[in-house]
Order: sequence, then structure tokens, then C-alpha cells
Amino acid sequence: MTFDELKDKALSLPLAPGVYIMRDESNKVIYVGKAKKLKNRVSQYFQDSSAHTPKTRAMVSKIDHFDVIVAASEFEALVLECSLIKRYMPKYNILLKDDKGYPYLRLDMSEEYPKITLVNKLANDGAGYYGPFGSRGVTQNVLDTIRLTLKLPGCNKQFPRDLGKDRPCLNYHMNQCRGWCQLSRSPQEYRETMEQARLLLTGNYKQLARQLEEQMLEASEKLEFERAAELRDRRKAVELLGQKQLVTAGSLADTDVVGFAQTTAKSCFVILHFSGGNLLDKEYEILPFQDSPESAVSSLVKQYYLARGVAPKVVLLPMEMEDSGLFSDLMLQNTGRRTHFRVPQRGDNAQLVELARENARREAERVTSKEERISGTLQLLGKMLSLETAPRRLESFDISNLAGTDIVASMVVFVDGKPCKKDYKRFKVEGLQDQDDYASMGQVVTRRFAHYKNGDSGFDQGPDVLLIDGGAAHAEIARSALEALGLDFPVFGMVKDDRHRTRALVTPTGQEIGLDGAPAVFALIGTIQEETHRFAITYNRELRSKRLRYSELDAITGIGPKRKEQLLRHFKSLAAIRRATEQELRQLLPADAAAAVYAHFHKEDASCE
Repeated sequence: MTFDELKDKALSLPLAPGVYIMRDESNKVIYVGKAKKLKNRVSQYFQDSSAHTPKTRAMVSKIDHFDVIVAASEFEALVLECSLIKRYMPKYNILLKDDKGYPYLRLDMSEEYPKITLVNKLANDGAGYYGPFGSRGVTQNVLDTIRLTLKLPGCNKQFPRDLGKDRPCLNYHMNQCRGWCQLSRSPQEYRETMEQARLLLTGNYKQLARQLEEQMLEASEKLEFERAAELRDRRKAVELLGQKQLVTAGSLADTDVVGFAQTTAKSCFVILHFSGGNLLDKEYEILPFQDSPESAVSSLVKQYYLARGVAPKVVLLPMEMEDSGLFSDLMLQNTGRRTHFRVPQRGDNAQLVELARENARREAERVTSKEERISGTLQLLGKMLSLETAPRRLESFDISNLAGTDIVASMVVFVDGKPCKKDYKRFKVEGLQDQDDYASMGQVVTRRFAHYKNGDSGFDQGPDVLLIDGGAAHAEIARSALEALGLDFPVFGMVKDDRHRTRALVTPTGQEIGLDGAPAVFALIGTIQEETHRFAITYNRELRSKRLRYSELDAITGIGPKRKEQLLRHFKSLAAIRRATEQELRQLLPADAAAAVYAHFHKEDASCE
């Protein structure tokens, strides 16, 4: 279908809730979305593309046709959207990399010798299922921790089949198992220990610690000191387990805190699990850079909790979810537990959201390479400046003078975010007697790009972006100079704040582009501006020093350019020439010239005689 045909079809859709399915020319699903009103939402894709993010523009360019499914309600549309995203895994939807769900721990107390096992999914078999605890590795760690705490068997022996057949294994001798395979251990004692494991799996370690203390006291009263010592050690192990919060089941958390952050290249989605105010665990997912954090958080939260099949009482979010109420209803339907989604604005909960965001930021930065950061910064700069592609070559100009003298300009070049010093240029402004930054800038830009038009060596590469130190008026001078040469490069002024830091870029027409919301771009532009200023002022000082240095020698009869250069090369400075004796000067100069130099610097000495 053509673009106009897609637009007409979208405008013919009903004002009803539903799901739309975008497909490419091979009929592959590339995007699934939900809408309160299908006509309004779908038709937005085929309006002015300048309002779209780059990702949306790319997706729209791939659409060949689309289908819609009208739903009876917005809730039904949400359920259908989640189901279709999981089914098709569309390219342009934001997807969790691991959407396979999480393993559980299974314990069936109806068996003669119950055993804790790791399983991939729930089953309606009368057993108890605990978790999910997170990844398979985390779940195995929980199982191992409980086994070691209660000294349960970790071997492959089957009870009661293998009871009394062999001697205890190495685990028994390492005090990691109580030797349950021996006939001296009763089935009743084994079941009591497995009941203690069940209490740990449900998070009731305090109740278990109390039970163990009661049993310890009872054994002491019966003078069973060896058993009392064993129960004491087990109680300490259980208390330590509880204090360290090693049992980190998501189903035990009463509050989850969502964090989201991104570098210029990567994004990170973090969930912190809290129970009773204690941090239990952290889970995170690294993703590519996302154009819309709001859309990313909404999509990732839905996928995360639907994959787990359990949910806490409260989820604290960094930003609003448009359909959080509907999703809460869906979680109630799927898990039997209503989850409340909140966006705290102040207080302790807001600090928890900030903690989650900081965790996300650190993880995103950890996995982002220097090259990715630079590439992402340039891509973001290109988007901010409404350029079609990321700018690779940035040229920056600055004017420097002191009281209208020694007016100079610098041209600094950054390529792929790094200074390209071999392409730096400096200009001495000609024909201006008074300070005039606008005229100076116009002259320098004209001279630089006249060389470019002529293809002169060192000037034959054009910039992707031209940066001018100053405001809109300076940028307009540069743009006019380019226009007079028949050239058109993007021109922006670099505007400083009251602390002399770059706060914004500005177009020649005066439209400001703030940098506060893009720290990486802010840092790059600030670095370029500082380097341009440094290069300009260094040249200005060099010329001024040279002028002052040479001026006093210019007044001496018989000292021309060659003899000045000879003196300065030998003595290194004017002060050293001033201190030289006439005999030392004669080693470089004829007698009359040496006498003239010496006399010039010792007039006061002669007048005092």
C-alpha cells in the first residue's frame, strides 16, 4: 500500500478501542500497539513525520500494510496487546531480552520423604511452589543456601530406597549434611526438618528461629546437650540467613522500585525488590538507547510482571504509566493479587526511585564503551539540531583581541568527538583598527570558506556543523558570509551563561536549543568552546608578546630584523639582552651596533655619571 492509501485506511478506522498490527512487505509483524480510539492513534503515524522520533520514522518507512482488532473494552485491548507482543516479538516494540519466565522451587509435603526441586513452571499437582526468585542461578543459590543451613541431603540418593545402603558421603564428614541416608535418622525427624525448609521458603525465618530455640531449651532440660548444641547452631544459621536476606523471592517482596536511565548509547531498566523496608535483590536489563523513556518503562514493566506471574503490593515508578489502572486489573486477574502503581513526588519513596535510577545509570555506563558514548552523543546532537545524520566534523570559531589590538581568530576542528589538531587554523584579522567582533567573524569565515571553494590544501573539507562563539547575531554573520559564497552549512552560536559556561546553542534566527537535558552533549559543546577560546587567546598572546618583545629593539639604530632575531635567539629574552655587557654583545654584533644596544639599555647609568 502507498503512504496515502495507508493514511486513508487509518482515517476510516472506528473510534473504538483495539489493537493495531503493523506489517512490512514480507507480511512480518514489525509493531503491535494498543489504542483507546483506533482512528485517532493509527492516523497519527501517517501525519507530519517531523513530530515523530527517529525510531518511529524508521518504523513507518517499513510499513506496507496493517491490521486492526477491535476490542470490547480498553482492558481487553491491553490483554490482547500483551499477548500479541509476546507471540510476535516485533522488531520495533521495546522488548525484554529474557522473556522466558523464571524457575520455581517445588516441595510436596505429601511425599514420604519430601524433596526440594527446581522446576520451570507451576503445575496443579497439590505441591507447594515457591518463587520466582529471579534467574536460574539465583534460584539455585536459594536452594543451596537452605540445604546448607538445615544440612539437608545434596546427593542423588533416593529415599527410602537407598536408606542404610552405603556409608555417609563427603558432605556428612564436612558437616554439610546430617547423614539422612543412615538408618539412625528417623523419617519423622526428616519431615520436621523439611517443614523448617518450608518456613524458610515462605520467608518465616523468625518463626523457625523461635521453634528451634524452644526445641533447644527442651533438649537442655532433658540433658541432651549434644542435640541442644546442634539446635543452637541451626538457630544461629537461620537467624543469619534472615539477616542477610538470602531468600529473595519476588513473591515475598512487598514493594518493587523501578529505575530507568540511559547513556547516549545504552538504556538500563532496573527493579529493586524490598520487603519490610529491607532491600532484597536487584534485577536489571540492558537495552539499546530508547527515544521515549516513558514508552520504554511502560512496555518493560508490563513484560516483566506478566513473565514472572507474581507481583508485589506496590510498584514505585519513575514516571506515569498511561494505563497503570488497567494493568493493575490485569495483574489481579493473572495473579490474584492487586498491585498498586505509584509515582512518588517526595519523601522516602521518591528517594527509593532515585536510588533505582542511580543503579540503572551506573549499569548503563558500565556497559557503554567510549566509542559508543561518543557515537551516541553525536547522534543525540544531530537529533537536537534536526540534522538528518549525526555530525562527524564540527568546526568552531572564536575571536580574540586586547583593547582592539592584535585581533585574531581561531578555527578548531573536532572529528568524531575528538580534537583534530592537524586541521586547526588561526587567522590574523586584517584591515580593522578598532574592536569589531562581527566584522572580524565575517572576515574570517569568508577567508576560510573561500579557501574551501578553491580547494586549497588544508581547507578542502567542509564541516557538518559550524559553531560560532557568541549568540544569534554572531551566527547570522557567519551564515551571511557562507551565503555570499554560495555555500550552506548548518550554523549555530554557542551561548554562555553568567559563569562563562556554554548553556545553549542558538540558530541565526534566535531559536535556542538548551543543553541541560543532555549532559553528554553539554560536555562536548563546552569542551569545543573552551578549546576554541584557548587556541584563539594563545595566538593573541603570542602576537602581543612578540610585538612588545620586538618594539624596544626596533628603536635602536643599526638593529634590523636579522640582528633582532640573532640577539633573541642567543639571549632568549629582552631582559637577558638588557643585562648583557658590551663585550658579550660584541660576540654577536659589530662594535658600533653592540655599543648602540648597550647604550640604549644603560641610558640611566650614563646620566648618573
